[in-house]
Amino acid sequence: MFLRSPSLSIEEKEMFMKEALLEAKKAELMGEVPIGAIVVLDGEIIGRGHNVREFSNDATTHAEMIAIREANRHTDSWRLEQAHLFVTLEPCPMCSGAILLSRIDKVYYGAKDPKGGTAGSLMNLLQDNRFNHSCYVESGLLEDECSQILTLFFQELRKRKKAEKKAGNL
Repeated sequence: MFLRSPSLSIEEKEMFMKEALLEAKKAELMGEVPIGAIVVLDGEIIGRGHNVREFSNDATTHAEMIAIREANRHTDSWRLEQAHLFVTLEPCPMCSGAILLSRIDKVYYGAKDPKGGTAGSLMNLLQDNRFNHSCYVESGLLEDECSQILTLFFQELRKRKKAEKKAGNL
């Protein structure tokens, strides 16, 4: 059995998820899928990240991966045993693997990802007892805000592609 970090109040959780949403907005401004993440340790944000896959041409530059790397540098350790991760969208298999390998204690996410989520939707890697680490997982934190930023982004993307296609046919 391993120690769990102290629980956060709903106000603290929402405050940190709003910080993750700010990261998602940074991605959106870059034309990236708006997903943001932060890592918190002892009430302090020690890692921030937002998607930059298109910009970097690197499939591993998901918001969670960037936030975890920054947190590792901040702590000068690959272990984040008492840390909490806040992310606007349910983690994918790659990010869930990094969460487990870095020993993050608690994961909070906003919107479910029925097509790629592995923290409860398709499967639950983060709480699979066959691994040597598992995380506390809480979903639905500021779910409407987290879902809305993604929905609006993809609506606008489809609208833009339709207009480009129409313009190409003229």
